[in-house]
Amino acid sequence: MEKKLYVGNLSYKTKDEDLQNLFSEAGPVASVKVLTDRETGRSRGFGFVEMETEESAQAAISKFDGFTFDGRKLKVNESRPQERRSNSGAPRRSY
Repeated sequence: MEKKLYVGNLSYKTKDEDLQNLFSEAGPVASVKVLTDRETGRSRGFGFVEMETEESAQAAISKFDGFTFDGRKLKVNESRPQERRSNSGAPRRSY
């Protein structure tokens, strides 16, 4: 079963391929996505790596949490489900 990992504190120059190459050292990688700003196209400093097995995900966390990559200490942990966003605190209108 695939396991999604959060990877934070990335260098703004880190690309999907860079993470793919790094995390493949811990085991088979299913997918990689470095999130980018819609307007500038620049990395937002974090991304997600989906490992193919629970074992490879745990190996990646052990190996890369705190690991220095592109001059930055990575933060790697299991991805949590995305929290539902409120509509910016604006009062709801009822019609």
